[in-house]
Amino acid sequence: MSEGLAATAARRGWAGRRPRLRRLDGWTVGAFAVAAAVATPLVAVAVLALGPGGGDIWIHLAATVLPRYVRTTVLLMTGVGIGILVIGVGTAWLVTMCRFPGRAVLEWALLLPLAVPTYVLAYVFTDVLEYAGPVQHALRGLFGWTSARDYWFPDIRTLGGAIAMMSLALYPYVYLLARAAFVEQSVCVLEVSRTLGRGPWGSFFAVALPLARPAVVIGVALALMEVLNDFGTVDYFAVPTFTLGIYDVWLNMNSTAGAAQLATVLLVVVAALVTVERWGRRGRRFHHTTGRYRALPGTPLRGWRGGLAAVACALPVALGFVFPAAVLLGYALRHSESALAADVVTFAANSLALSGVSAVAAVAVGLFLAYAVRLGGGPVLRTATRFASVGYAVPGAVLAVGVLVPLARLDNAVDALARDAFGVSTGLLLSGTVFAVGAGYVVRFLALAYGTAEAGLAKVTPGMDGAARTLGLGPAGVLRRVHLPMIRGSLLAAGLLVFVDGMKELPMTMLLRPFNFDTLATYVHQYASDELLEECALGALAIVAAGILPVILLARAIGHARPGTHPMAGDAP
Repeated sequence: MSEGLAATAARRGWAGRRPRLRRLDGWTVGAFAVAAAVATPLVAVAVLALGPGGGDIWIHLAATVLPRYVRTTVLLMTGVGIGILVIGVGTAWLVTMCRFPGRAVLEWALLLPLAVPTYVLAYVFTDVLEYAGPVQHALRGLFGWTSARDYWFPDIRTLGGAIAMMSLALYPYVYLLARAAFVEQSVCVLEVSRTLGRGPWGSFFAVALPLARPAVVIGVALALMEVLNDFGTVDYFAVPTFTLGIYDVWLNMNSTAGAAQLATVLLVVVAALVTVERWGRRGRRFHHTTGRYRALPGTPLRGWRGGLAAVACALPVALGFVFPAAVLLGYALRHSESALAADVVTFAANSLALSGVSAVAAVAVGLFLAYAVRLGGGPVLRTATRFASVGYAVPGAVLAVGVLVPLARLDNAVDALARDAFGVSTGLLLSGTVFAVGAGYVVRFLALAYGTAEAGLAKVTPGMDGAARTLGLGPAGVLRRVHLPMIRGSLLAAGLLVFVDGMKELPMTMLLRPFNFDTLATYVHQYASDELLEECALGALAIVAAGILPVILLARAIGHARPGTHPMAGDAP
């Protein structure tokens, strides 16, 4: 047979030829162009940081503020990592494998803190727990204390307070993926562990947790990316992290090169996190050795054990969602007139328009790149598109530096050309405009849209493309007539996630927005920083409300993630 193939190849002239490069069509060229444009901010940060004139600034930063930024950021990430790991994995295991009062409600309610931005949580708890707040006021009235010297009360505006706030707001990242991993695990594997003498907790640590390790690591990594991106909490608590340092060096020290250098260090930290995670599971595989799935049995917890499990799962929901939402609702009802007088409706319209347009743009760009790769762009295009979609792992303050620098240079070039040719100054056409903010949103959240589009297209068999092409449809026609109807649900979900993240985005908006342009996020941050949380409570509540729908969709998706999904044994249908 091999001789016959060789003869056929020789007759057709294939023998000895090198594989021909794929012809560059419009999809491939366009995908490379879009990927290059989206990757420009990341390249711009590195170029600016390594450019001439930055050496003296770097020496000054390294001798003064850099050690403090490094130390504080590492401590913050370590504390939050431990907190979200304990809360997320523990609650995911309890609601998945145990039966106790309220489990059916708590399994989806544990995702609700994901709808509350970390900075909103920080504003609420500070307003309630500070010296003039209702808690300390009640304690002074109860015990007869007259001043702060008469008693000790923990100060929430510290590194520990920031760790607590971020842990409550970000643990759903770990809970979400850990629960999905536990739901998909085979009961047979756990039963084998029990027959070998392992108890429930022994089976958890020896079998279930190692199998769920990749999902848990991804959840922790996503949460730590949000820690690095956070600006509102660390600014409000005066915790000197890299993000706060970038903002301070750029705007207060008026040093774009210094901000770019700090941003580059932060990019190295992000890359190190990914590298360490991959190195830690080198050569290891996490596979299920059975395809048999049946309903999860659910260990019944009765008496005090059931009550303790219910409290352990309800406490993060109460502190991370119910309490702040109730406080904001009370403030909003009492101060709705002042909020409306502050033009909160305009700020809401700005947020809706900016987040909506950015969501549509991100989904369109992500779909274009994913489809171009599907058409056969090759490994080079695949690598380029994936590099362009790493923006979600990059803090918003870093991307803000990368977006503004090339846009400002483009504006200056156009202005110089207009002056020389027509004697007219064009001014700033792109930088310092809403376009810059929207471009930053697209770069940062493209990973959500690209990943969703790529996963959706992967589920469509290539045979359907071939059948459509034989009927006379071109690539654009196949996308419009075949793929879009099949993956529109995934694209809508991706657009919704981008929209919600855009509503909450603060550091990038603070750095790129035009003058006299506010979103709900910047409006709430400014008022809360001036100790006026009650006046901006309506805006904060609107941000929280915008995040509830995606949380509900995620909870429903997890509930149906198990093959052959059936209700847990003992649950009501």
